[in-house]
Amino acid sequence: MEPSPSLERYRELVKLIRELDYAYYTLAQPTISDHAYDRLYRELLELEQAMPEQRDPDSPTQRVGGKPLEGFDSVAHAMPMMSLDNTYSRDELQAFLQRVAKWLPDQSLEWTVEPKIDGVAISLRYEGGVFVQGLTRGDGTHGDDITQNLRTLRRIPSKLKVETGTAPQVLEVRGEVYMSRAGFLRLNAQRIARGEEPFANPRNATAGSLKMLDPHEVAQRPLDIMLYGLGQCQALGQAEPSSQVSLLQSLQTLGLPVSPHHWLCQDSSAIFDALQALELLRPELDYETDGAVIKLNALSLRERVGHTAKAPRWAIAYKFAAEQARTRLRAIAVQVGRTGALTPVAELDPVHVSGSTVSRATLHNAEEIRRKDIRQGDTVIIEKAGEIIPAVVGVVLEDRPADAQPYVFPTHCPECQSMAQQVMAASALGVGWRCPNPDCPAQVRARLEHWCSRGAMDIEGGGAALIEQLVARGLALDVADLYRLTQAELESLDRMGEKSARNFLEGLKASKSRDFWRVLFGLGILHVGAGVAKTLARHAGDMKELMLQSVESLMALDEVGEVIAQSVVSWFEDPQHRRLIARLEAHGVAMLASSGQAGTDASATGLLSGTSWVLTGTLPSLTRQQAAERIEQAGGKVVGSVSRKTDYLLAGEAAGSKLTKAQSLGVKIVDQDAFLQMLESSAEA
Repeated sequence: MEPSPSLERYRELVKLIRELDYAYYTLAQPTISDHAYDRLYRELLELEQAMPEQRDPDSPTQRVGGKPLEGFDSVAHAMPMMSLDNTYSRDELQAFLQRVAKWLPDQSLEWTVEPKIDGVAISLRYEGGVFVQGLTRGDGTHGDDITQNLRTLRRIPSKLKVETGTAPQVLEVRGEVYMSRAGFLRLNAQRIARGEEPFANPRNATAGSLKMLDPHEVAQRPLDIMLYGLGQCQALGQAEPSSQVSLLQSLQTLGLPVSPHHWLCQDSSAIFDALQALELLRPELDYETDGAVIKLNALSLRERVGHTAKAPRWAIAYKFAAEQARTRLRAIAVQVGRTGALTPVAELDPVHVSGSTVSRATLHNAEEIRRKDIRQGDTVIIEKAGEIIPAVVGVVLEDRPADAQPYVFPTHCPECQSMAQQVMAASALGVGWRCPNPDCPAQVRARLEHWCSRGAMDIEGGGAALIEQLVARGLALDVADLYRLTQAELESLDRMGEKSARNFLEGLKASKSRDFWRVLFGLGILHVGAGVAKTLARHAGDMKELMLQSVESLMALDEVGEVIAQSVVSWFEDPQHRRLIARLEAHGVAMLASSGQAGTDASATGLLSGTSWVLTGTLPSLTRQQAAERIEQAGGKVVGSVSRKTDYLLAGEAAGSKLTKAQSLGVKIVDQDAFLQMLESSAEA
């Protein structure tokens, strides 16, 4: 039976739009106008709506994502996905090259240099030329099946381009999913406009996007991909690649996206020239790259060199120094925190660094400003600590204006003009300053924002813009005031419509049943972070019991020293704070720990029962709060500092002094992949 004209047209459109997508997304050479493409795409959609039973599962329209997933299956890699050894040192790189040369004394070696894209490593599997599966790296032997999410990336072809012969029986290709700089900035602008927390950097945004359970939402994220290596491969074709250069050419011929930038080098001198060329090119690239990957070009020689348990011996990652930028420091502003801490912030001429435009940077405290002799009007050097938090790392003294004067830290609160008090800073940077006035409007705003924040009571819509208006109009001067707000009062505020007001009130209602530790954390007691709040909640069980505790009884708890214990007892001794607790209770805010929180033995049978954890650095796809919740749900305990009692350190990117201390004490250190594997292994056991 001959296919109907409509079905023939449908198949024609599917093929045509695939070719147009390849030209646009992979070759960056669009062959028709956007208007003409949109017309063809709409025609394809209309035919699919008229003939839903004929819809091709790999139709270009399915790139928008399918139904939400229930979770990700863990799947074994056909061949392990190894990580790379890395170095920041030219001498170490030279030693690596000499080491490989000793292993292959009879060979004239060639090397390739490619950008090290700062993204998320993945593996794509094609069978008979059709994309069938996509996995994360995971622990190297098993990865998460994120096939449906990867199908939303337009540069991943659903079918390979095979112009002659037959498609490879099996082709696994490895690469990196990333978010372009421009796309990352657009995404963060959209999130900020919606009142959502912006992503810290493109890599975190990419990792978080790939782990979303709704492919439709993933399709809205500006994700891209580049491929650079092979996994399992069967019957690739007559001209199977013999080198990295020919492999990249073969992948491109098959319609797979590869980096247009790579260098073939004959010796170390050429490699260092290529590294310099890449570093000069780096600011022009529309993606983050933190270095280069140097690989032995000949695939057969790689097999002779082999690999260690974790990494190939024939490749190494050379990391560039953290990206820096120069700009003018226009002013030093002082922010007032919820506990009254006065924190200096550099206001800068906007400058692009590490993938985003920076106009403010931390100065830590007065002692740091004095030590670095930072002055208003200086040209300063900006760097992102761990490529996340902008910081002033130095001053260009030769560019200092003649009239620049040493900075004098204010003696009064910039908001309420109360006399500032000196206190020991929480860090090792010296003495800090704080405003002692608890009614300072800046402190009131900060306390309300903290109470509403996702890490505390998680109240939708309780962002800075709303809180600022509530305080300015006298509608809310403490957290209990929030629970007596009316729909009419909220609708009277600027940019606050009926729906927004209703959502905020519903968020307040939902917060009344939050876990007890969130209430303790949300109150903003000095030195009581989320981890300490959970410890206090488990110990006391309810607010009434906690208010009866002594300094000595609290000091007996892990993670609660004398300073914290004294702070908690002093806070509850304040009559004003006791009245605040009573008002919150009157509004129905829960002051009782749930069964999973109360008591010291509630989690004794958990998978991580009896283990103590410290978290540090930035994790690829989990926030620290999410990781802490996973640990506590499994019976473990999260503490704030590393000691000999610590069992595990969960370390992410930009791990600092906690990592160093853990190494010195012999504490077991795990990354996110190993941590998740522990949970999965424990669950299976």
